[in-house]
Amino acid sequence: MQSVPPLETIADLVATHAAKTPAKIALTFVDVTADGTYRTEERSYAQLERKGAALARHLAALGLGRGDTFALMMANHPEFVEAMLAAAMLGAIFVPIDPRTIGEKLSFMLSHAQCRGVICSADCAAAIASVESNALSWAVILTEQSAWPPSIARVNLSYGDILKDGGSCDRISVSPVDPMMLMFTSGTTGNPKAVVISHGAYMSRARGMHGIELRADDILYTGLSLTHINAQGTLRIGLTAGLPVVISRKFSKRHLWSICRTFDCTIFNILGGMIPEIYSIPEAPDDSDNPVRLIISAGMPPDLWKEYERRYGVRICEIYGSTEGGGALTNPPGSGPIGSLGKPPPELEAAVFDDDGRHCHPMQPGELRFRRKDSVPIKTAYFKNPEASEAKVADGWFCTGDIVHQDEDGWFFFHYRIGGGIRRNGDFINTALVEAAVIKSGLVADVFVYGIATSQNVAGEKTLVAAVVPRTVDFSRAALRAYCSRTLQTRDIPEIIQVLSEIPKTISEKPIERLCIERLQESGIVGLE
Repeated sequence: MQSVPPLETIADLVATHAAKTPAKIALTFVDVTADGTYRTEERSYAQLERKGAALARHLAALGLGRGDTFALMMANHPEFVEAMLAAAMLGAIFVPIDPRTIGEKLSFMLSHAQCRGVICSADCAAAIASVESNALSWAVILTEQSAWPPSIARVNLSYGDILKDGGSCDRISVSPVDPMMLMFTSGTTGNPKAVVISHGAYMSRARGMHGIELRADDILYTGLSLTHINAQGTLRIGLTAGLPVVISRKFSKRHLWSICRTFDCTIFNILGGMIPEIYSIPEAPDDSDNPVRLIISAGMPPDLWKEYERRYGVRICEIYGSTEGGGALTNPPGSGPIGSLGKPPPELEAAVFDDDGRHCHPMQPGELRFRRKDSVPIKTAYFKNPEASEAKVADGWFCTGDIVHQDEDGWFFFHYRIGGGIRRNGDFINTALVEAAVIKSGLVADVFVYGIATSQNVAGEKTLVAAVVPRTVDFSRAALRAYCSRTLQTRDIPEIIQVLSEIPKTISEKPIERLCIERLQESGIVGLE
């Protein structure tokens, strides 16, 4: 494939493509309508550049400039990417926010990130308007909306009106170290932290496809939100390689394979919470009749790895990374053992450390850490949080907060997140193994396994809970317990089966443990601490 020379920003990248292949379709956005049909919006490289420039000109007129922040709050619309381009053209910083965010959390994010304005879809207008004492001075909306508080009524523009004039804008020169975006962590245990991602970091990640070979006819797909780093990865890889990207308005397990067939998608990404959800759909004879050749997964359970490859006729590439970007592991198809996170790229060194900061022996669990082989420091910056930034690095090593082990051949295997491990009878439970067993029972449509501390537990141990969404109305807890007894070790059998209509999840399809526990408490389970 023809390589694209290194460029400073995503706007530079799109401009280069627009000059060479202006009419080529770069992005296709898919929205599933109420009757199940697909409504699409396409953007060529030329359209992306023109619309991004038109938006940039209007934002500049509103006073947005170098170093200023603004919020992006919408599902996956073309305007999201156009706003990213506009920010790069102005040297401004965009702040992607989950469109479901409301109340105090939304107020904190807007205030903490010092957002001067917001570009949003109409369905987010009520949430933004309800935030008290916000400092927003302007709002740009995808459709007309009048319910805005006086604090942001000074400028209330329709996105469509902005694009009517077209035109270009005066672009600001930025350096690789300049901030591109502030991306909030999930914040499942408290207020989220905002990771500062520079233009250079974003573009270098785009060029880093360690062990994964792209083909000239590949079409990438994501159903994850562009407010999450995973979907941003799919976008930037497609734009860097000049490959088409298909983006769903939001993830749908029932439409995933149909969308891939309709738009000839060959590669897509999935995260841990999506994996059992997708597999739970009853198997069909034509499951493998699809154009997908590679699934890039983060958290594929070993017990489902081969099942995915067999059932869907694909190969699995396991990857490991983080929003902070301090390190990465890749396990390309046919390279490493099933269940392994992989190995680091050539420029990085990965190692496992115990609680005293000493290197662990092979097979000994400890914290995964990274450092560069060229001795260039790995730095993580959390916006307005220097203490958290400094805590991510110890003696030159980026600390991931994940407990893993390394085998004799150098392959890494995940155990649990520090603070999130579930210990029973002295051993830590592999929740992915339990979830894989439960989903393979055929009795549930989704599952999330977590632990709770009860008055019956000894210190440091937890009771195992399986939160499940039944596949049928006649679901039987007894039948699921009997299946688990036949397929799992005694220590891995959930003691509580929590039945939910749906499992609460983040925008990246990560189950929210806190909300599951709250619902368990509301159901009258006694003895919870």
